[in-house]
Amino acid sequence: MDRRFAWLGAAVGVFAVWRWRRRNPKPHVEEDPAESLRAKLEESRSVADERERFEERETPVDEVVDPDERRRSVHEDARARMDQLRGE
Repeated sequence: MDRRFAWLGAAVGVFAVWRWRRRNPKPHVEEDPAESLRAKLEESRSVADERERFEERETPVDEVVDPDERRRSVHEDARARMDQLRGE
């Protein structure tokens, strides 16, 4: 008897949800294709501007310091500071 009531309650619940969804459908809003393309174009332009600003701050390859020279100078600076801290 309890199982029958459980099935009956489940069936009534499913039926109620089905009617509620059928009565309140989501409104279908058609988006203007031209507007969506304009929005995408504007977004791509802003991304391109950001990329240009980013690339302006980068060091060109021919101006990059040799990694070995950079490493030597960093080590020399560190040794000088260590000597200074030791009081030498």
